Amino acid sequence: MDILFVLVSAGLAGFVDAVVGGGGLILVPAIFSAYPQAPAATLLGNNKSVSLWGTLFASWNYARQIDLPWKKLLMAAFFAGAFSFFGAWVLGQVPSSGLKKALPFVLTLILIYTLVSRQMGSEHNPRFEGKKERYVLFAVAACMGFYDGFFGPGTGSFYIFIFVRLMRYDFLHASSSAKILNSASNAAALFLFTMQGQIWWHLAIPMALMNVLGSGLGTRLAIQKGSGFVRWMFVIVVSALILKTTYDAYFAA
Repeated sequence: MDILFVLVSAGLAGFVDAVVGGGGLILVPAIFSAYPQAPAATLLGNNKSVSLWGTLFASWNYARQIDLPWKKLLMAAFFAGAFSFFGAWVLGQVPSSGLKKALPFVLTLILIYTLVSRQMGSEHNPRFEGKKERYVLFAVAACMGFYDGFFGPGTGSFYIFIFVRLMRYDFLHASSSAKILNSASNAAALFLFTMQGQIWWHLAIPMALMNVLGSGLGTRLAIQKGSGFVRWMFVIVVSALILKTTYDAYFAA
């Protein structure tokens, strides 16, 4: 029953993650509840190993349908991966408790801004072009990659908000771009966990297959329904993140 439970959770997480990110909201609690005696690093490593394949598959699906600055995004992905690895290393040197307590308030501001700005992300009108767009992408990838490695919760949602608000992408293009950069930071984290021997491959492989199936459904719906659908999925996921991070920061034992 535990295997079936985590497989279904992996599929649902892949669906949510493909649209707006935040699949970890589903998969991480599912893995921890199914295997409560396992080391946390092992369970988190398995989460990364599963989510990587889902985000890669979503990136491939978006690549076939959405016109994006792929060359610049792939170059930015290098920064996301490198800084994610660096952030994971810093995590071992510096506590993240302050960030943990601040995160619910930051997410609440993002949610309020998104709800108030009804037209935000409805049209794709990129603010930057050429070299300026490249440098902005590199900066975003470096900052969010470091955050993903150092702390992690809400990375996909932060990516989408930055692409929509700062770079004036619509929600569909923002989600597509976020998948590419998130794949790089997931790969860096997975490399670290693999080197530490933290992955249960007998469990990670079937979960990854389910995650990919969910990801395929999520990307198809996002492309068919467009930015309006992605926007409301974003609102739902950020709301869930606020509840989860508030509990973790202030009420969890």
